[in-house]
Amino acid sequence: MEGSAYTERTIALYERAKARHPNTGLCLQAYLRRTAADIQRLLPLEPAIRLVKGAYAEPAAIAYQNRHEVDASFAMLSSAMLDAARAGERMRIALGTHDVKLIDQIARHAAALGLPKTAFEVQMLYGIRADEQRRLAREGYVVRDLIGYGTAWYPWYMRRLAERPANVLFALRQLLP
Repeated sequence: MEGSAYTERTIALYERAKARHPNTGLCLQAYLRRTAADIQRLLPLEPAIRLVKGAYAEPAAIAYQNRHEVDASFAMLSSAMLDAARAGERMRIALGTHDVKLIDQIARHAAALGLPKTAFEVQMLYGIRADEQRRLAREGYVVRDLIGYGTAWYPWYMRRLAERPANVLFALRQLLP
């Protein structure tokens, strides 16, 4: 999901692949205004969805522009997926964020629904917020690390930094004691 130009094609590919490869998942971006409808569209497939905030510059007509709106969308979409899981929809929910306050908010919602801590995964970049990853794991949450690899890892990382300069500061803060 390297930007909105690929969203529809990626979802259509996922729909085809999921039928033949049940252990396939995809990433959706919370800052795209279409994502709530995409989740509803995918529910019959028993999807594996990794929800991220979104890191690419997109026009306001199709994407939320400020952090407050993106955070609100992420929380709403996560809650909607948990609500669907509580109602019996089968899916794998992964939260791709380093925002611990947001994770805690979503965890409280899951607990209020009576869902176990294993109802969703927390996925963070390897080495970023490692202390919080360990805390969440100790508390019983499923925590996974994302590790860039292969020939495209460096260009991918650089695109993420270039699209959202605030990511540079965030990454630098994680390197400092």
